[in-house]
Amino acid sequence: MNIVLLEPEIPQNTGNIGRTCVATGTRLHLIEPMGFKISEKEVKRAGLDYWEHLDVTVYDNYQDFLNRNPEAKIYMATTKGPRRYTDVSFESDCYIMFGKESAGIPEDILVENQETAIRIPMNPQIRSLNLSNSVAIVLYEALRQNQFAGMQMEGQLRNYDWK
Repeated sequence: MNIVLLEPEIPQNTGNIGRTCVATGTRLHLIEPMGFKISEKEVKRAGLDYWEHLDVTVYDNYQDFLNRNPEAKIYMATTKGPRRYTDVSFESDCYIMFGKESAGIPEDILVENQETAIRIPMNPQIRSLNLSNSVAIVLYEALRQNQFAGMQMEGQLRNYDWK
Protein backbone atom coordinates (compact mmCIF):
# COMPACT_ATOMS: atom_id res chain seq x y z
CA MET A 1 0.00 0.00 0.00
CA ASN A 2 1.00 3.58 -0.60
CA ILE A 3 -0.24 6.76 1.07
CA VAL A 4 0.35 10.01 -0.79
CA LEU A 5 0.12 13.42 0.86
CA LEU A 6 -0.19 16.28 -1.60
CA GLU A 7 1.32 19.44 -0.09
CA PRO A 8 0.70 18.61 3.59
CA GLU A 9 0.74 21.65 5.87
CA ILE A 10 0.69 20.42 9.47
CA PRO A 11 3.76 18.53 10.70
CA GLN A 12 1.90 16.72 13.49
CA ASN A 13 -0.55 15.21 10.98
CA THR A 14 2.30 14.02 8.77
CA GLY A 15 4.08 12.57 11.80
CA ASN A 16 0.96 10.68 12.88
CA ILE A 17 0.45 9.41 9.34
CA GLY A 18 4.09 8.35 9.20
CA ARG A 19 3.63 6.32 12.37
CA THR A 20 0.51 4.67 10.91
CA CYS A 21 2.48 3.83 7.78
CA VAL A 22 5.26 2.20 9.80
CA ALA A 23 2.70 0.21 11.81
CA THR A 24 1.07 -1.09 8.63
CA GLY A 25 4.10 -1.52 6.37
CA THR A 26 2.80 1.20 4.07
CA ARG A 27 4.96 3.50 1.97
CA LEU A 28 4.52 7.25 2.44
CA HIS A 29 4.88 9.67 -0.46
CA LEU A 30 5.16 13.40 0.30
CA ILE A 31 4.63 15.94 -2.47
CA GLU A 32 6.15 19.43 -2.11
CA PRO A 33 5.61 22.16 -1.31
CA MET A 34 4.97 21.27 2.31
CA GLY A 35 4.12 23.66 5.11
CA PHE A 36 7.14 22.47 7.11
CA LYS A 37 10.55 20.92 6.73
CA ILE A 38 10.69 17.14 7.00
CA SER A 39 13.38 17.43 9.66
CA GLU A 40 11.21 19.51 12.00
CA LYS A 41 10.96 18.11 15.48
CA GLU A 42 7.14 18.25 15.38
CA VAL A 43 7.04 15.65 12.60
CA LYS A 44 9.42 13.36 14.41
CA ARG A 45 7.70 13.91 17.75
CA ALA A 46 4.32 12.92 16.30
CA GLY A 47 5.92 9.85 14.72
CA LEU A 48 7.81 9.18 17.95
CA ASP A 49 10.76 6.86 17.50
CA TYR A 50 9.26 5.21 14.43
CA TRP A 51 10.21 7.89 11.88
CA GLU A 52 13.59 6.29 11.14
CA HIS A 53 11.77 3.10 10.08
CA LEU A 54 9.45 4.91 7.66
CA ASP A 55 9.65 4.13 3.94
CA VAL A 56 9.20 7.70 2.69
CA THR A 57 9.81 9.41 -0.66
CA VAL A 58 9.64 13.17 -1.20
CA TYR A 59 8.73 14.66 -4.60
CA ASP A 60 9.34 18.17 -5.92
CA ASN A 61 5.74 18.54 -7.11
CA TYR A 62 2.71 16.59 -8.36
CA GLN A 63 4.18 16.15 -11.85
CA ASP A 64 7.39 14.74 -10.37
CA PHE A 65 5.26 12.21 -8.44
CA LEU A 66 3.42 11.19 -11.63
CA ASN A 67 6.67 10.94 -13.61
CA ARG A 68 8.29 8.69 -11.00
CA ASN A 69 5.19 6.47 -10.58
CA PRO A 70 3.82 6.17 -14.12
CA GLU A 71 1.82 2.97 -13.58
CA ALA A 72 0.33 3.93 -10.22
CA LYS A 73 -3.37 3.28 -9.61
CA ILE A 74 -4.25 6.36 -7.55
CA TYR A 75 -7.40 6.76 -5.49
CA MET A 76 -8.14 10.39 -4.68
CA ALA A 77 -9.62 10.81 -1.19
CA THR A 78 -11.74 13.95 -1.20
CA THR A 79 -14.92 15.37 0.26
CA LYS A 80 -15.97 15.91 -3.38
CA GLY A 81 -15.70 12.22 -4.32
CA PRO A 82 -18.79 10.55 -5.79
CA ARG A 83 -18.15 7.08 -4.30
CA ARG A 84 -17.65 5.90 -0.76
CA TYR A 85 -14.24 4.48 0.09
CA THR A 86 -15.97 1.21 1.05
CA ASP A 87 -17.39 0.85 -2.47
CA VAL A 88 -14.06 0.36 -4.24
CA SER A 89 -11.73 -2.63 -4.34
CA PHE A 90 -8.27 -1.48 -3.33
CA GLU A 91 -5.37 -3.27 -5.01
CA SER A 92 -2.49 -4.28 -2.72
CA ASP A 93 -0.12 -1.92 -4.53
CA CYS A 94 -2.47 1.04 -4.98
CA TYR A 95 -1.82 4.64 -4.02
CA ILE A 96 -4.30 6.59 -1.89
CA MET A 97 -3.83 10.34 -2.20
CA PHE A 98 -4.93 12.98 0.30
CA GLY A 99 -4.72 16.73 -0.22
CA LYS A 100 -3.48 19.46 2.06
CA GLU A 101 -5.40 20.20 5.22
CA SER A 102 -6.70 23.63 4.18
CA ALA A 103 -7.94 22.85 0.68
CA GLY A 104 -7.76 19.15 -0.17
CA ILE A 105 -6.82 17.93 -3.64
CA PRO A 106 -7.12 20.68 -6.29
CA GLU A 107 -10.23 20.38 -8.46
CA ASP A 108 -8.24 20.24 -11.72
CA ILE A 109 -6.57 17.04 -10.47
CA LEU A 110 -9.92 15.65 -9.33
CA VAL A 111 -11.52 16.35 -12.73
CA GLU A 112 -8.77 14.29 -14.38
CA ASN A 113 -9.32 11.43 -11.89
CA GLN A 114 -13.09 11.33 -11.39
CA GLU A 115 -13.28 7.56 -11.70
CA THR A 116 -10.99 7.07 -8.69
CA ALA A 117 -12.25 9.90 -6.47
CA ILE A 118 -13.55 8.50 -3.17
CA ARG A 119 -15.05 9.96 -0.03
CA ILE A 120 -15.60 9.18 3.63
CA PRO A 121 -19.29 9.71 4.49
CA MET A 122 -19.87 12.32 7.19
CA ASN A 123 -22.47 14.78 8.38
CA PRO A 124 -22.95 17.67 5.95
CA GLN A 125 -22.48 20.24 8.73
CA ILE A 126 -18.72 19.74 8.87
CA ARG A 127 -16.18 20.49 6.17
CA SER A 128 -13.85 17.53 6.67
CA LEU A 129 -12.21 15.12 9.09
CA ASN A 130 -8.69 15.49 10.44
CA LEU A 131 -6.18 14.37 7.81
CA SER A 132 -4.45 11.72 9.92
CA ASN A 133 -7.83 10.26 10.92
CA SER A 134 -8.95 10.18 7.28
CA VAL A 135 -5.77 8.38 6.24
CA ALA A 136 -6.23 5.77 8.98
CA ILE A 137 -9.88 5.15 8.07
CA VAL A 138 -9.26 4.60 4.36
CA LEU A 139 -5.93 2.79 4.77
CA TYR A 140 -7.33 0.24 7.19
CA GLU A 141 -10.23 -0.49 4.85
CA ALA A 142 -7.76 -1.05 2.02
CA LEU A 143 -5.67 -3.31 4.27
CA ARG A 144 -8.78 -5.21 5.42
CA GLN A 145 -9.73 -5.85 1.80
CA ASN A 146 -6.26 -7.32 1.29
CA GLN A 147 -6.53 -9.55 4.40
CA PHE A 148 -4.04 -7.39 6.34
CA ALA A 149 -1.21 -9.04 4.39
CA GLY A 150 2.01 -9.26 6.39
CA MET A 151 0.53 -7.81 9.57
CA GLN A 152 0.41 -9.38 13.02
CA MET A 153 -3.10 -10.75 13.43
CA GLU A 154 -3.10 -12.08 17.00
CA GLY A 155 -2.42 -10.54 20.37
CA GLN A 156 -1.37 -12.27 23.54
CA LEU A 157 -1.55 -11.43 27.22
CA ARG A 158 1.50 -12.49 29.22
CA ASN A 159 -0.37 -14.86 31.51
CA TYR A 160 -3.34 -15.85 29.41
CA ASP A 161 -3.80 -18.15 26.45
CA TRP A 162 -6.73 -17.09 24.21
CA LYS A 163 -8.91 -20.07 23.36
